[in-house]
Amino acid sequence: MRAERPRTGPMLRSAVPPAAPAPPGPLLAAVALALLVGCRGAETPVYTTQFVAFDAAVDLSIVGKLKEDAQEASAEVEQDFLFLDYATDAWDPGPMTRVNELLPKGEPFAAPPSLLPLVRQSQALALKTRDLFNPAIGHLLRLWGFDAPEPECRPPPAAAAIERLVAQAPTMADLYLDGIMLQSDSAAVRLDFDGIEIGYAMDLAMSNLRERGIRHAMLNRSGDVRTMGDRAGRPWRVPVRRGSGAGVLGIIDVVGDMAVFTSSIHARNFIYDGQTYHDVIDPRSGRPAAGLQAVTVMHEGSAAVADAAADALMVAGLKAWGDIAQRLDLRYVLLIDDAGTVHMTPAMAERLKLIDERTDVALLRLETPTDTGDAGA
Repeated sequence: MRAERPRTGPMLRSAVPPAAPAPPGPLLAAVALALLVGCRGAETPVYTTQFVAFDAAVDLSIVGKLKEDAQEASAEVEQDFLFLDYATDAWDPGPMTRVNELLPKGEPFAAPPSLLPLVRQSQALALKTRDLFNPAIGHLLRLWGFDAPEPECRPPPAAAAIERLVAQAPTMADLYLDGIMLQSDSAAVRLDFDGIEIGYAMDLAMSNLRERGIRHAMLNRSGDVRTMGDRAGRPWRVPVRRGSGAGVLGIIDVVGDMAVFTSSIHARNFIYDGQTYHDVIDPRSGRPAAGLQAVTVMHEGSAAVADAAADALMVAGLKAWGDIAQRLDLRYVLLIDDAGTVHMTPAMAERLKLIDERTDVALLRLETPTDTGDAGA
């Protein structure tokens, strides 16, 4: 992990401790600079780079800036992603493991300042999703073996062990923040921000790029995308994968501050005795969410909301997705059920260009959102 250098943006102000581990892999050698002739009638520089964070490649494109300026900005984004990767890692030694060691003690302690906004936003989103998005269930994730980047193929946990953790019912409401002091009144809470940390990192990166005067950029990690502006006068093109995980279902053209995130049974899983077990755990049952192959959410302005919402809707399923979507004020939702049928809100259907027009599609109806309040986005 690189040492934190001075910065003027609002993103991360805590230095990386001397004992911080090295970044998870070298910077990938995929840096290019292109000139595009866009609708603005002039050649527009597009700088593209790739680095590794959160156990995957992250692609960053910056439009309309000279190479030197774009390189400096992209280096800062990479540094910030690596810092957040380290700071939010719930399983390797670092700030999060210390937080998880102190929470069961029930006494207030000074939490790492870089984590506090993430805790607050996660609490707000957990409330809005009726705890279907629940970063407090780290013990369940560890029980299933999802505390490793590559889960082992092994028998699922014993039913009694799952039921014991479910009965403890940890939620983000068990956490209390007073300034920088954090406390929990439940020893069952173990935090794991895997369901929001990528979106959170993307939002902060875009905020910092905007402070640098950059108005057009895109971040892409494993198909989860956050955009700002456009690509030299043209929309950013975001592919949406099929429910099987193989091949592209369709393309969404996006312009402006948009985020497109997908949760699926194929992203992180293991197979045992012919059955797939994935890491989107239903806090109510303690088992992987059932009934859907994938959920894609597009949200204007917040990748963190899109990230958390995709998981929450995966858990809610076809019967209860509408309640959660209303509470988060979502318009663009796509669900793929176990039979492969694609269910979309009318707004999403208007934006998604299907590759195969013979795809079995059903429209989802969503009433005017009510009781939305503040989702913490």
